Amino acid sequence: MSGGHQTLALLLFSAFVVVTLAITTWVSRNRQGSAEEFYAGGRLFSPMENGFAIAGDYMSAASFLGISGLIALYGYDGMLYSVGFLVAWLVVLLLVAELVRNCGRFTLADVVAARMTERPVRTALGASSFTVSVLYLVAQMVGAGSLVALLLGGTGATARSWTVVGVGALMVIYVSLGGMRATTWIQIVKAVLLMGGAVALTVLVLVHFHGNVNTLLSSAAERSGQGGDFLSPGLLYGGSWSARFDFISLGLALVLGTAGLPHILSRFYTVPTARAARRSVVWSIGLIGGFYLMTIVLGFGAAALVGSADVRASNASGNTAVPLLATVLGGGEGSTGGTVLFAVVAAIAFATILAVVAGITLASSASVAHDLYASWRRSGAERRSEVGVARTAAVGIGVVAIALGLLAQDLNVAFLVGLAFAVAASANLPALLYSLFWRGFTTRGAVWAVYGGLIPAVLLVVLSPVVSGSPASLFPGVDFQLFPLENPGLVSVPAGFLAGWIGTVTSSESPDEAKHAETEVRALTGAGAV
Repeated sequence: MSGGHQTLALLLFSAFVVVTLAITTWVSRNRQGSAEEFYAGGRLFSPMENGFAIAGDYMSAASFLGISGLIALYGYDGMLYSVGFLVAWLVVLLLVAELVRNCGRFTLADVVAARMTERPVRTALGASSFTVSVLYLVAQMVGAGSLVALLLGGTGATARSWTVVGVGALMVIYVSLGGMRATTWIQIVKAVLLMGGAVALTVLVLVHFHGNVNTLLSSAAERSGQGGDFLSPGLLYGGSWSARFDFISLGLALVLGTAGLPHILSRFYTVPTARAARRSVVWSIGLIGGFYLMTIVLGFGAAALVGSADVRASNASGNTAVPLLATVLGGGEGSTGGTVLFAVVAAIAFATILAVVAGITLASSASVAHDLYASWRRSGAERRSEVGVARTAAVGIGVVAIALGLLAQDLNVAFLVGLAFAVAASANLPALLYSLFWRGFTTRGAVWAVYGGLIPAVLLVVLSPVVSGSPASLFPGVDFQLFPLENPGLVSVPAGFLAGWIGTVTSSESPDEAKHAETEVRALTGAGAV
């Protein structure tokens, strides 16, 4: 890219970083350091504020960069991600939002452990939440690396690697200093910027084609090199029986996974009441629904105006389709308009990555401190150090995410998030739904549900084409592929539910009827909720 792109985009990057660091510094000077302040922001956010923050947390680099890139490369099949991410919010709204807010305090484990033996349940869910969060973080790191590599002209892996390290360092600062309150305001700012950028690009695409969607689609099909197949199912998921099952597996993971994502569930605790939590989800559905509809326009717009071949040449996984589209819409490479629009879009995408990694890091550090550490250390002095442990955990999580982000730089970010959703749907969701709706659910059932989904999901990913056995794998030089599907959801999600059922029916423990009744009343009415 030209020097104008680089200079302007770097200035906008720097401006966002300065603003968010200022927010973090201001919040860190006005907090008491309590667990409620660090994990839940003092529960002081309004439904609208929290709705924007949820949308900011959910609309990640996978959405802005990855989904549009997949649509630009694979047309109809790429839209599965847009549809899946959107439909998933109905599951959250109807099944878990209000109940989780009533039953929990800071984390997912608070809900499940309310009527169980706490230590084994918190250990299992803490490990599962950590795994999901790290997978999600890696997707954001990969997106940041692709973006800056494009900005600097694709100059090797060095720029991408340093970008991953820089994003990791910033997310640790946001979380360790500012906690939930700073993270929430960063996400609100980012949601406004992202929606504004997406609306502007969508309008420009539609104006370019005079509002004629048919012309847009036919141009996309023509420039894709696939002809009519570009607008029909099967280009990505129709080549073989394994591809068709991958389609089903991915859809299952996307639709069910959102309700098990730790960083999304933790957002329900930042509002004062369960009613506010439900209203937050309504706000977020409006924002998220509009955004995912726009990603479809942006994806087909990139195919029509940039061309699938040029998108693939810039980044094999399509992660740079939207910045390239912005350059064309602004007047082409070298033009002032193209330079400005590219820089703005790149800065918004970078802001998206920073905000999302902060939210995920906070949720995962909360799982480590509140679920793993606190369940094993229950004395008063040790409990008071829980927030300090969370801050230390944020550093460790940052190091792990950086290392894996460097390893997975060539994978599509939307695809990586699909894996995170599969683990969340396999391990977290069965334990959560059983604990909320099954009177006879036991501690063994909860532990088996988590590990019965988590272990198969992770194992199947390791043995899948994602890790070895193909040129696009993490380790293309070796082949220990035994599982044919790229997404494990089709097997691991039923395995999690089945393991929870088997663990419960074979348990000698009698369900605590009094605790279940108390939890049920609290979940449905909010009586006794924190």
